[in-house]
Amino acid sequence: MNEEAARRAQARGSWPIARYRLGEEPDEDLSGVTTAEQRLAMMWELASTTWELSGRAIPTYHRRRAPGRVVRPGP
Repeated sequence: MNEEAARRAQARGSWPIARYRLGEEPDEDLSGVTTAEQRLAMMWELASTTWELSGRAIPTYHRRRAPGRVVRPGP
């Protein structure tokens, strides 16, 4: 293994990885172990990273002008 590959392998050793057997994964509901503020912070990080990766600017319109539609439940 060359020096660069060894350096990368060593860096990967500190990654926060958890391994679970198929079907034994923990519940994805974080509400019991995080606050609403922490979950919003996670969402913002994901959203801002996604916009950055898209190469587009984050929209700056006011909330009342945000595109959307109301879908009412049927009978």
